[in-house]
Amino acid sequence: MARINDVGGTQGFGAIDTADDTEPFHADWEARVVGLFNTLRAQGIFNTNEFRDAIESMPPAEYLAASYYERWFTAIVALLETKGVLEPGELDD
Repeated sequence: MARINDVGGTQGFGAIDTADDTEPFHADWEARVVGLFNTLRAQGIFNTNEFRDAIESMPPAEYLAASYYERWFTAIVALLETKGVLEPGELDD
């Protein structure tokens, strides 16, 4: 079964914006999420394949509504909960 991110051959998403974006991040929190990802991966909390799988396992509506780095953060939280580093729902407020 294909996951929501597997859109190969699917049409109807509109034109692709090919303008160069000179900013790697649009908000400070996005850079922090990347730093968190790099730190946790380097500590062996999760690996890149687990991270990718966590993003691809997001419910379709949640995946489509999230920005790029919101997906990253959602995957990190899910992995930390799965690995027992966080209690489920610990970051909910």
